[in-house]
Amino acid sequence: MDTFELEKLIWDESDFENMGWHDSQIWSLFANPDAFEFLVDLDYIFKWVCPPEGEKYFQFWVAPATMVFENVHDIKIQLASEQGTIEVADLLREEPSLVPNGRFTQYRYRFECQEGKISLMATGYKMFVRRRPILQRRQGLSLTERKGVGFARGLDVA
Repeated sequence: MDTFELEKLIWDESDFENMGWHDSQIWSLFANPDAFEFLVDLDYIFKWVCPPEGEKYFQFWVAPATMVFENVHDIKIQLASEQGTIEVADLLREEPSLVPNGRFTQYRYRFECQEGKISLMATGYKMFVRRRPILQRRQGLSLTERKGVGFARGLDVA
């Protein structure tokens, strides 16, 4: 299997039940208070590939992505990493409630990480895939493979 066919380049909260963040690596976090956004730069694992007969290691289809949480407030970050990495165990969506004007539903999104947790209230998110997935034995990309840290909101074809 040399290529991975992406279903789409932009994912959102309507896809939540079909997505999984286990073992995704977070590279950077950015709060944009002017736009009420919270951005997460991460390596998203699109597919785990079982080892073929006679081999024992999984392979992974991984791509850098930017998650943009919308209408954000109540951000809480509690992390302690000895190696400087942040690895997601799970992303939970909890506590649905109406925003003060009653027009939208908001949720508490909670990243449970090996190094702690990140939680925030938001009305939803969009996850922008920045590069086509790469098949490899590691669950994350190198800084060179992902073309650095960033928060672009589209495919980098260069």
